[in-house]
Amino acid sequence: MGILALTNNKNSIEPVRHGASARHAKAAVFDFDGTVSVIRSGWIDVMTPMMMEILLDLKSGESEGELATLIREMIWRTTGKETIYQMMDFASLVSARGGRPLDPREYKKMYLDRLWDKIVGRIEDLKQGRVAPAHYMVPGARHWIEALKERGLKMYLASGTDEIYMREEARLLGVTPLFDGGVYGAQDDLASFSKKILIQRIISTAGVRGEEIVGFGDGYVEIEEVKLVGGVTVGVASQEPACQEVDEWKRQRLIGVGADYIVPNFLEHERLTELLFSQ
Repeated sequence: MGILALTNNKNSIEPVRHGASARHAKAAVFDFDGTVSVIRSGWIDVMTPMMMEILLDLKSGESEGELATLIREMIWRTTGKETIYQMMDFASLVSARGGRPLDPREYKKMYLDRLWDKIVGRIEDLKQGRVAPAHYMVPGARHWIEALKERGLKMYLASGTDEIYMREEARLLGVTPLFDGGVYGAQDDLASFSKKILIQRIISTAGVRGEEIVGFGDGYVEIEEVKLVGGVTVGVASQEPACQEVDEWKRQRLIGVGADYIVPNFLEHERLTELLFSQ
């Protein structure tokens, strides 16, 4: 299986690894934020400034540009993991610069409070029925999820967002019934859930081999974990919130961790079906 030349049409499917096929897939694992939902679109633009403010106060001698690069790379490495891991890594950045870091749970609360200010209007729009759920979904996501379910795949939804929040957001988008394998999010007990744990659970309890899993996500973690067990992956490298074109920064990093295909959204249902299931 060879790697194709990496040319990028910003609004179409990009095959990265020639012949990567999910025709024998029995289970599909979807990330939630940025893959199905854009309710939390812009979260990086909330997390980064918060971290920047704290690091700048330490006067380490690093420029804003250097710190921004450091923070963005740290966020990328942990995107898809439970939010607390990003805050644990951030606490290490503070400590390494001579600061006295807060408990990571305090940083997480600071971040979630700021994020809530950004997204509360979106949540209320959905609760009050002022907008259709599709307004806050990656284009084509519902149709694609329904198509996979109709093919007989067991469907799983997983998120690094706290389960209490992502379950409510999935309910507001009306996608919960589509995921017959379950809807999973971050727990206070870090040992009780991760995407790695979920994938191992699918293999051990659902009669599914690693190569029979197809994964969809916009983050490092879900792509890497599905690839580690031999599955096929589709990286969702969207420019949010419109999700009409590929974000080049996301694209490069998703390819770097093994994405077999890159998409900006799920609108090209027929071609994606052909690429994944007809080879």
